[in-house]
Amino acid sequence: MLAKLADQLPAGDYLYEPKWDGFRALVFRGDKDLYIQSRDARPLDRYFPELHDALLERLPANCVLDGEIVIATAGGLDFDALQLRLHPAESRVAKLAKETPASFVAFDLLFFKKDLRADAQAGRRAALEKLLGDAKPPLYLTPATLDRKIALDWLTRFEGAGLDGVIAKPLASPYLPGKRAMIKVKHSRTADCVVAGFRWHKSGKDALGSLLLGLYDEHGVLQHVGVTSSFTMAMRKQLAQELAPLRKDAMDEHPWREWAGAAAESSRMPGAQSRWSAGKDLSWEPLRIERVCEVKYDHMQGDRFRHAALFLRWRPDKQARDCRYDQLEVTKPYELGRIFRREG
Repeated sequence: MLAKLADQLPAGDYLYEPKWDGFRALVFRGDKDLYIQSRDARPLDRYFPELHDALLERLPANCVLDGEIVIATAGGLDFDALQLRLHPAESRVAKLAKETPASFVAFDLLFFKKDLRADAQAGRRAALEKLLGDAKPPLYLTPATLDRKIALDWLTRFEGAGLDGVIAKPLASPYLPGKRAMIKVKHSRTADCVVAGFRWHKSGKDALGSLLLGLYDEHGVLQHVGVTSSFTMAMRKQLAQELAPLRKDAMDEHPWREWAGAAAESSRMPGAQSRWSAGKDLSWEPLRIERVCEVKYDHMQGDRFRHAALFLRWRPDKQARDCRYDQLEVTKPYELGRIFRREG
């Protein structure tokens, strides 16, 4: 099941849960073995060997769980550490499994001795609690509540532990694979960012794919913080024409020109490629540092936007040099362990 984004938590007959920021995964526990796969059916066992062995030991035979693979650190959930696991070398994966072990947070039970997908959410949750009532790390049962006020409190406090918002699940709903039957509410805030470059759309060089966003740090260095890319095709073509004058001589005094020089043949942003990019063309075009836009984002992962930001409007009243990190809201830290202890 998937979730559709909403601005407000719905009231009524819902089960509310924290929205974990990790890799969505299904765990299949057979008679003698266990299999972990991603939402799009990619095998994940080899990337999380410590989870495979632990879940095989802790889960009863013949069950299927839906949940999230996360890596918890002293500073909260670490999505970057998860991405590092997607490495082709088995020795590297084994090393990371010891240094930053992963956990599995279960939030739905699809099968246990019988197929439960047609059962209502309320019944599946009761069965899940019974199955995982004595769960031990790295296996966890996600907290859940029927009280909307508690869920609203979670939305505020749990962000400090790196969580991504709150999910609302209709209590009467069966499990609907591939359907957006749930509602997610995420943290939302805005920032004014420098537009320092762009990438072409996959359709060709008459349409813009995404804008590259920057913020100045305390040393006056422009850092790449993410992208915004949710444009209609008409807007993409308009932006390609509108920004064309800013391409002239853009690299001459560009703050990222050394990055381009280090990869002159490919013109790729340093560190841009990842195993998730699946060979996508990540080449980029610099723009003179003149334009500022306001974007909406959910939260930060380190010094970057965790997800693509949403373009709101141009800010002709703003100077690029005024787009600094210190405008961003600072989230109050929250101990991840307290979420599972259900304190407060």
